[in-house]
Order: sequence, then C-alpha cells, then structure tokens
Amino acid sequence: MRHKTKSVHEGNYVAEMHVELLESKESWAPYLSMEDAYKLDAVRRALRRGDVRKAAQLARVFSLPHAGVN
Repeated sequence: MRHKTKSVHEGNYVAEMHVELLESKESWAPYLSMEDAYKLDAVRRALRRGDVRKAAQLARVFSLPHAGVN
C-alpha cells in the first residue's frame, strides 16, 4: 500500500486529498480503495455545486486567482 495526494480541479478551485493506492497481482494496480474513490467523487460534486465548505471537510481546498486578460 502506498500513499499519494490526488487533486481535483473544478472551476476556480483545486482540492487535494491523501489517498491510499492498493497493490494487487491479480488486477490492475495500483488502484484506489472504494472509500477513497467515493470521497474524491464527493469532493468533485461539492465543488461543482459551489459547496466549498463540504469539499473542505473531505480535502484541502485552494482557490485559484482569476487571470485578467490584457
């Protein structure tokens, strides 16, 4: 088992979450546990609907600066 940081980018936000990568000789590896996959999906859905508070309960959330056009 390895640990890795996965990122989710939605709109003006990026969320980072620590996940465990599972190793197996019998299937595609490494892969996420179902629990971590569901958490990543929950973070993505929360950011899509603008619920930063909910996303921040599950992951570290960063706001991206708006780039102005010159």
